[in-house]
Amino acid sequence: MGAIALKAVEKWFGNVQVIKGIDLTIADGEFVVFVGPSGCGKSTLLRMIGGLEDTSRGAIEIDGAEVTDQPPSKRGLAMVFQSYALYPHMSVAENMGFSLKMAGAPAAEWKAKVDDAAAILKLESYLERRPKDLSGGQRQRVAIGRSIVRDPTAFLFDEPLSNLDAALRVEMRLEIARLHRDLKRTMIYVTHDQVEAMTLADRIVVLEYGHVAQVGTPRELYERPANLFVAQFIGSPKMNVMPCSVSADQYRLEGGRGAACAAPQATQLGIRPEHIALLPEGQGQCDGRVDVVEFLGADTFILFDCGALGGVNVRVAGDTDLVPGDVAGLSFDASRTVFFDAQGLAV
Repeated sequence: MGAIALKAVEKWFGNVQVIKGIDLTIADGEFVVFVGPSGCGKSTLLRMIGGLEDTSRGAIEIDGAEVTDQPPSKRGLAMVFQSYALYPHMSVAENMGFSLKMAGAPAAEWKAKVDDAAAILKLESYLERRPKDLSGGQRQRVAIGRSIVRDPTAFLFDEPLSNLDAALRVEMRLEIARLHRDLKRTMIYVTHDQVEAMTLADRIVVLEYGHVAQVGTPRELYERPANLFVAQFIGSPKMNVMPCSVSADQYRLEGGRGAACAAPQATQLGIRPEHIALLPEGQGQCDGRVDVVEFLGADTFILFDCGALGGVNVRVAGDTDLVPGDVAGLSFDASRTVFFDAQGLAV
């Protein structure tokens, strides 16, 4: 009941095209995250699906029915925004049930739905409070509850956690994951936070300047990026990328050594920080001098200065004895190495 299809969708603001012919199908019950840098069009695309922005060209379908020109009220969708937009003079229960009450639903009906939503979101003991008496995370749960009582076909989330502190973001991220598991409804979620994208999504849509750079599961995007943009956008810290040349089925790094490579058109090599092992100087694909050591508890990130190759980030488990100035050999896991051609496409 919540399948959504975009067919050659475009959006123009005057002479500026911000959405460039996007085709995308979202399955019923799927959790899809739109992610990308600021200005890539992810919020605009979400607002087009919700009917808050007109579609310049193309079509939007919900469950096979075209809704391109339908107003938001006719689409059966519920949106949750960054701002909670709660009525300060109303109680939590009144805020959650307001839309049903205004639609003429009997008091018993909207109150029952509010109670059900409150149980899902653990808000039962807060129903008589006013928004000013709630924490940021509780207010966001009320905003989500207001959407749940409407029994929508799909939920649209526009960076709903961006106003929360780090601890609350983690808590609410888990709440939204549980909500999707329990409701089994289609959810489309916009964020610039790739941790949210990687942990919540069934599939991620990476947007780059109005077009789709890649669509895939979090694992697919992380392990098999389609191009340099995705490789360096997904993952924190980002994938290490360095120039290489290929000859006789061997790649060679500038100022370093090489190994087997079956992609003769490759001009750059990509490797994730955790797929690099540290060896004695003179071994591995290149040598690096320790520049910065970042201890994060379970992991430590070491930034090496590798001369002509630039900075290379390495992730090691736990603590390390290396200090700035030390030199080590960096060995790349051949099965985890990704190569890119001159156009930045994976080969």
